[in-house]
Amino acid sequence: MNNEREKFGTRLGFILVSAGCAVGLGNVWKFPYMTGQYGGAAFILIYLVFLVILGWPIMTCEFSVGRGSQKSVATSFKVLEPKGTKWHNFGYFGMIGNYLLMMFYTMVAGWMLYYMVRCARGDFAGAGMNEEEIVNKFNEMLASPGTMTLWMVIIVLLSFGICALGVQKGVEKITKVMMLLLLALIVVLAVHSVILPGASEGVKFYLVPDFGKMVENGVGNVVFGAMSQAFFTLSIGMGSMAIFGSYLEKKRSIGGEALMIGVLDTFVALMAGMIIIPACFSYGIQPDSGPPLIFITLPKIFNEMAGGRIWGTLFFLFMTFAAMSTVIAVFENIVSFGIDLWGMPRKKVVLINIVLVIILSMPAVLGYNVLSGLAPLGEGTTLMDLEDFLVSSNILPLGSMVYLMFCTSRYGWGWKNFMKEVNTGEGLKFPAKLKGYMTYIMPFIVVIIYLKGYWDTFSKKGSTPVLVGWMLVAFAFLALMAWFIFGGRRKATPREE
Repeated sequence: MNNEREKFGTRLGFILVSAGCAVGLGNVWKFPYMTGQYGGAAFILIYLVFLVILGWPIMTCEFSVGRGSQKSVATSFKVLEPKGTKWHNFGYFGMIGNYLLMMFYTMVAGWMLYYMVRCARGDFAGAGMNEEEIVNKFNEMLASPGTMTLWMVIIVLLSFGICALGVQKGVEKITKVMMLLLLALIVVLAVHSVILPGASEGVKFYLVPDFGKMVENGVGNVVFGAMSQAFFTLSIGMGSMAIFGSYLEKKRSIGGEALMIGVLDTFVALMAGMIIIPACFSYGIQPDSGPPLIFITLPKIFNEMAGGRIWGTLFFLFMTFAAMSTVIAVFENIVSFGIDLWGMPRKKVVLINIVLVIILSMPAVLGYNVLSGLAPLGEGTTLMDLEDFLVSSNILPLGSMVYLMFCTSRYGWGWKNFMKEVNTGEGLKFPAKLKGYMTYIMPFIVVIIYLKGYWDTFSKKGSTPVLVGWMLVAFAFLALMAWFIFGGRRKATPREE
C-alpha cells in the first residue's frame, strides 16, 4: 500500500476545492435573506469587516494545522501537540461534527437537486400556480420519506463516487469543473436579475448603505447578525479546511491562499444576493421571508417570469453545485479519517461510509414525516434543527476556539510554529502583530458568539427554566472543552516562544 500523502495537482485546484467547501447553503440561502432582514447594504459592509477580522485568521490557523501535520482533524493535533497535552481529544469532536453536518446536509442537497428536476419538467409552471400551491408542493416533498430518501441517496452516491477516484483525479478535477460552472451560472443569473423591470430599487437596497434601516432593525441585532454570518460562512472549526491544507504544497504562503478563498466565498455570497434581492423587488415580494425564500418565494417568481422554467432550472442547478461542493469536501474529510486512523484503502473507506452516511441521514429525513411529532428544541422544531444546532452553535464555534488557542498557546503548537508554517512559501505574509488579538481578543469574541447562539435559540421559548437549563448546558460544553484542552497541561512541556 502506498502511504505517501496525495497532493493537489494545481494551485487553482486547491483554491477552488477549498472555496467549494466554504461555498455552501449558508452563502446562497442564508446570506440573501439575512441581508433582506437586516436592511441591505449596511449589513453587508459590517459583514465584510467581520469576515476579515474573524474568518481570515481562523481559516489560516486551520489550514496551517493541516499542512503542518499532513493529516486530517482525526490525527493532526496528535502529530503537532506537545507531549503530555490533550489537544488530540478535539479530533473526536471534529470527526463527530463532520458526520453530524452530513446527517442533514445531504438531505438538503437532495432537495436542491430535486427542485432542479422539478423546474426542468415544469412542475411550477402555469398561469394558475399561486403561492399556496407552491407551498403545497414543498409540503408534499417533506411528507414523502421515499422521495427525500431517493434524492439524498443520489447525492451520497455521486459525492462519495467522486471521492473514490482520489484527490487529484476525483475531488480536485470534478470540483474544479463544478465550481467554474457555478461561477459562470451565478454571473449569468445575476445579470438577468438586475435587468428585470423594477429591479433597480433592489440593486439600490443591496448596494447603497442606508444606516437608517440599520437603526430600524436595531444596531446590536444587525452587528451581531453580520458577525455570526461572517463567522459561520467559511465552514471553519471542525477540520473541513484542515484536510485540504494537508494536501497543499509548501510553495505558497497560507495567508494569501486563505484570503483568496475568502474572497471567492464572499463573491459567491454577494452574487447570490444580487440574484435574489433585485428579483424580489421586481415582483413586489419582500426579500426578508427567511428560509422559505428558496423553495416557496423564488419558484413563485420564476413562474411569473418570462422563460422562468429555464431560469428556475439554472438557479437550482447553481444551488445544487453549491451544496454538492460542500458535501464532496466534507466527504473527503470523512474518507481521510479512515485512511489516517486505520490505514484503510480509500475505496474501502468510501464503501463503508456510503452505508453509514445513508443510515445517519435517515433521522433528518423522517423528522419531517414519520418522526414529525418529535420537537427536540421546542415546539415547531425538527430533528434537522437539532443536528444543525449541534454543528452550527456548538462544534463550529468551539472548534474555532480550539484552533485559535492551539496556534497561539505555548502549551499548544505555539505561535512560532504557526508563524513558520503559515508564512512558508511565496505570497501574502501573515502579520505577526496579530498575536495579541488572536490570543486574547478573538477567543473572547468566539465565546460571545457561542453563548449568544444559545440565548437566541432558547430565549424565545417563553420559559425561563428552559433558557436557564440550556445556558447551563452551554457552560458545561465550555468546561468540557477546557478540560480536553488543558487537562494535561501540568504534565506538558511548554514550547519555547
